[in-house]
Amino acid sequence: MALIELRNVTKRYRKGDHEISPLVNASVDVEAGEFFVLLGPSGSGKTTLLNLIAGIDHADEGSLVVDGQDLTALSQSALARFRAQTSGYVFQQHHLIPVLTAYENVELPLHLFSMTRADRHRRIAVALSAVGLADRADHSPKQLSGGQEQRVAIARAIVADPKIIVADEPTGNLDHDSAEGVLDLIERLRTEFGKTIVMVTHDPRAAARGTRVLRLDKGQLKEGAP
Repeated sequence: MALIELRNVTKRYRKGDHEISPLVNASVDVEAGEFFVLLGPSGSGKTTLLNLIAGIDHADEGSLVVDGQDLTALSQSALARFRAQTSGYVFQQHHLIPVLTAYENVELPLHLFSMTRADRHRRIAVALSAVGLADRADHSPKQLSGGQEQRVAIARAIVADPKIIVADEPTGNLDHDSAEGVLDLIERLRTEFGKTIVMVTHDPRAAARGTRVLRLDKGQLKEGAP
């Protein structure tokens, strides 16, 4: 069984008097340990698919099984547990809280778990070390570069040790060198830490890092870059 299994998934939205369907009978399997890259023009539904896989949104039709759980059948509370335990989300805009330090931003997901303060500290230290920012733990976001902010966001995404990392344009706001550093880090998460990566990007250089590339075309998933 694949780690992620989409079967005939359709998602609809209302926009005024019109119905929009960014996904129509979409099907795909993602195996554990893949670096799965999704391409497509703006508005094609790439982020919609990420949000479904991450348990943030619900499909209207079809089934979506992630790590043995059919997300279309879970309650909101069960989805919340799934998000905390199974998926880590990396956003383009970082979404760090400016008044918190890097350490405190990374700590946020751990408040959903019952654990000792010492265990939280150990996990945060491991996550910050993994992204090369152990010496920046007490820095606020404004004291960090854009690439460092994204590394903190990645540390926050991995601190609870999820199986899947979903990344929405993680290099979209970074200069070339910072983007390459973030992509190197994401590759390390797969090769050294065994994470499964699902990434949306517009950047062909970023897409080239993937083990498999699909594109969204009129709501359908198709193999290969355009």
